[in-house]
Amino acid sequence: MRTMLALFAAVGALAAGFGFAQSGAGVVKEKGCLNCHEVDKKKVGPSFKDIAAKYKGDKGAAANLAAKLKDGKGHAKAAASDAEIKAAVQHVLATK
Repeated sequence: MRTMLALFAAVGALAAGFGFAQSGAGVVKEKGCLNCHEVDKKKVGPSFKDIAAKYKGDKGAAANLAAKLKDGKGHAKAAASDAEIKAAVQHVLATK
């Protein structure tokens, strides 16, 4: 019986985690990225369109940008989970 309860608790926790996943646009807004960036024009930092254009065709861009955000190298350190950073980077790189 304890095994079943533990199994249900684990499955419930996993399901809850998937339910709280945010879109990249939501992360960008929630984490304050729009304080320094805009979609189509330079603010304090480059626009999302400029970032996407700069890294277009670069297969390592997502990993490199995520590392910059996570480590705070060349950009302010992001107070976000790895999943949130990944979602935000994918959103920015998909900007047209």
